[in-house]
Amino acid sequence: MTDAAPQGRLRARSLGVAAGALPTGPLNAITDVDGVLVGHATVDDGADLHTGVTAVVPPRLGLPAAVHTGNGYGKLVGSTQVDELGVLESPIVLTATLSVFRAADAVLTYLMRLRPDGLSFNPLVGETNDGFLSDIRRRPITEQHVLDALEGACGGLPAEGCVGAGTGTTALGYKAGIGTSSRRLVADGAPVTVGALVQANFGGVLTVQGTPMPVEEVLPGVRHEEPPGNSCMIVVATDARLDARRLGRLARRAIFAMGRVGASYAHGSGDYAIAFTTAPPQRPPLPDDRLDPVFAAVMDAVEESLLNSLFTATTTTGVHGHTSHAVPYDRLPIRPGTGG
Repeated sequence: MTDAAPQGRLRARSLGVAAGALPTGPLNAITDVDGVLVGHATVDDGADLHTGVTAVVPPRLGLPAAVHTGNGYGKLVGSTQVDELGVLESPIVLTATLSVFRAADAVLTYLMRLRPDGLSFNPLVGETNDGFLSDIRRRPITEQHVLDALEGACGGLPAEGCVGAGTGTTALGYKAGIGTSSRRLVADGAPVTVGALVQANFGGVLTVQGTPMPVEEVLPGVRHEEPPGNSCMIVVATDARLDARRLGRLARRAIFAMGRVGASYAHGSGDYAIAFTTAPPQRPPLPDDRLDPVFAAVMDAVEESLLNSLFTATTTTGVHGHTSHAVPYDRLPIRPGTGG
């Protein structure tokens, strides 16, 4: 398994932190689900712009899917049609709040190129507010950024932390970003992989394996500012035999998992989960009473994805001199080298 984050920061397991007892996939990433690709486009001028685009590209369109809204204070373009039909007709694109509409139009360009004879398309684009570190009103995301993320999407371990749609995000008092994780299990006698990817940008007190790490105590002398517009986007991919209704049950568990790391679920936190399956549609879905191990896998994968989004992020100073600090490893409740 790959433990080192691409930016030189460490993933949770390298720091002795693992969520749950289930094994991970070989990459411990959403791309462990066969055919799922991830791409990023990062906009970072080292000063006032820290933003970008992250794309999760399924192996094909028309897959069973569901959306769960934990708190609807946000913008998830295309979600109502997924609710209505239970079908994913688009890659999933994540970006900054005020760029979500330009991103949706760019996904439309992408889909029209894929289907030159199509008359209707449903781009699925979500966001979090990175305005604490990035000059969000400049709306710097262009069509080309979105197309770069989509067309550059690939397998392998996705970059995490301050990259793509996570470049300017903060969570639980610290610098956060993109994080991913996966789990493998057996459900109803069949092997199953569950993968998650998060764009973390929400409030609360960071909690690592039950131990609170309030920023005021962990970083004495650092003035903690709670950024406005806190939110979280969660994407869950699996190869389990599930229909849209059962995928909705998975998506709800993904939102629940935020509580494990200390989420406050505040008034202004737009928290959404999107779940889809790559399983062939002709196979009968898993019975509801066989879903418990899949639920556990979702909860664990999302929890570890959230921790990876924090542990791989680097201290960032952005617009108006605002600074978001990285989680210090020496204050974690489990020290490096003690985990699996």
